[in-house]
Amino acid sequence: MPLPPATPASASLRVQLARHLGNWLGDWVGEVDAASLRADLLAGLLGALLVLPQGIAFATLAGLPPQYGLYSAVLPGIVAALAGSSRHVMSGPTNANSLALMAMLAPLAAAGSAQYIELALLVTLMVGAIQLALGALRLGRLADFISPAALLGFTGGAAVLIGIYALRDATEAGIPAGIGAARTFGQTALSLPQAHLGALAVAALALAGAWGVRRLWPRAPHMLIGLVLASALGVWLQRYHGAELQTVGALPSPWPSWHVPGLGGLGDHVSIGLLFEKALALSVIALGQSLSIAKLLADRSGQRLDVNREFVGQGLSNVAGGLFSCYLSCGSLNRSLPNLQAGARTPLAAVASSLWLLLLVALMSDALALIPRAAIAGLLVLVAVSLVDVAAWRRLLHMDRSEFGVAVATLVAVLTLRIETAILLGTGLSLIIYLYRSARPAMRLMGFDRDDPARRFVVRADTSGAVPECPQLHLLRMEGSIWFGAAAFVGEQLHALRAAPDAQKYLLVMAKSMNFIDPAGAEVWETELRERRSRGGDLHFHRPRPQVLALWQRSGFLARLGPGHIHPDKRSAIAAIYRQLDAKRCSTCTARIFRECQRDDPGAAI
Repeated sequence: MPLPPATPASASLRVQLARHLGNWLGDWVGEVDAASLRADLLAGLLGALLVLPQGIAFATLAGLPPQYGLYSAVLPGIVAALAGSSRHVMSGPTNANSLALMAMLAPLAAAGSAQYIELALLVTLMVGAIQLALGALRLGRLADFISPAALLGFTGGAAVLIGIYALRDATEAGIPAGIGAARTFGQTALSLPQAHLGALAVAALALAGAWGVRRLWPRAPHMLIGLVLASALGVWLQRYHGAELQTVGALPSPWPSWHVPGLGGLGDHVSIGLLFEKALALSVIALGQSLSIAKLLADRSGQRLDVNREFVGQGLSNVAGGLFSCYLSCGSLNRSLPNLQAGARTPLAAVASSLWLLLLVALMSDALALIPRAAIAGLLVLVAVSLVDVAAWRRLLHMDRSEFGVAVATLVAVLTLRIETAILLGTGLSLIIYLYRSARPAMRLMGFDRDDPARRFVVRADTSGAVPECPQLHLLRMEGSIWFGAAAFVGEQLHALRAAPDAQKYLLVMAKSMNFIDPAGAEVWETELRERRSRGGDLHFHRPRPQVLALWQRSGFLARLGPGHIHPDKRSAIAAIYRQLDAKRCSTCTARIFRECQRDDPGAAI
């Protein structure tokens, strides 16, 4: 029976409902339609298939029973997707979180024990509360300090990491996990002669199949098709050729259960203060990963990211997870990037991934257990290759070699350190470069162009035809802020102007581009005023900014400077200063570059 046609009233109701949901969930709600739902469902199916082996493996790394990895892939993924800001980040268990949790809790309780599980859930709950507080305090602006160069290096390093570990899985040469990227790569290269040819064939088919479908049929779920083709080959090799391939294996139930972690039975040696310290460190690790991934995906998809909301989403996901037997979760690089590649359009892809996981394990656990790990590895190689933006690296090299160095350093750090440490390193290097540059603001001596009839002000160093300088007055344009890191440099440059032989005693500072000064910067001009007047000269300013004038007013500098030293335009400034100049020197001067100098023909110059 066909559905009745939509009436204007029902259409208006849908619009209002979408608006209200959009206020709670995000503007993506208004973009949901049949096409986006189809894309999100298919991308979510791929995400569910990817997390099956990863969740189990990561729980083992965290010292927890396997089912806790699948628990953490269900509820936290839904909550983080709906409460967060990113459209493509998929949250759940990660390698870094699992290792960090194990390292911090192992000294407190035996891994896998009831006490250990209770500690893991309680710490997860505390991490969520800390992340919620950071979001509520709107500290997400800290994300603005992750520079594009650091993000490019992070992307490149992530691509290399994904590729290295995927190649290890594709060879099935018995290379152990947890030995670091460099050793993994080296052992993989040395073990190529012993690689499992069947596993390599399965990985190659997954890679080639997904790549080929993407080229020939761009709107198709290319990664899912590649996984199905490779899995079919793996099953055929196992059944008819006796190949022994590593597979996903038996799957425990992923359905999380309600459990409120308590303090009783934690032991006398475990205090809330001790757990809080560990939770704070884990919060930084988890948010560093989530934030880096969210910014990366937002940059590649063109989405505008609300970082504070992302903090809140991650916090809520861990609070809910801690109450439903889930351990620490955050944005997963190995699931989020394929999610974007698979064509996901809204956070419903992450929701669908969690629901698919529940459904697949309930209905198809035996079939899913046969998926070769090499097939998943082949897809991850494709993700790694697509992440390498050679054009962006080339542009950065030509534009700014310092920032290119930051990107390279971040990439190396991703490969050798923890992900969040690498991001901090790259961001720190970018800030150091910025501080160094801002500590050397441009100070340009100005003059007039001989060939310009209007004789407008020009930068003397950049103008070969500049007229001679006035022997009594320096024209200086300040560009940039004078803060405590720049004060010494500016002071040295001003001293050099005063100390030169036959130096001009008067200085007019064109301060329109002097954006900001702090107390150290104010002291620079106090010194300059004192030195100029002690030499019989003076100091004048042209159009300083209101915030600069306000600080000078509070410090008393304007009173010491005196009236008639702040000028609204250059013409009136020069006219006022000219009256202070030594008339005897003016009478013998041959430069005569100002209008006031032209005794006989006042209109011949500015």
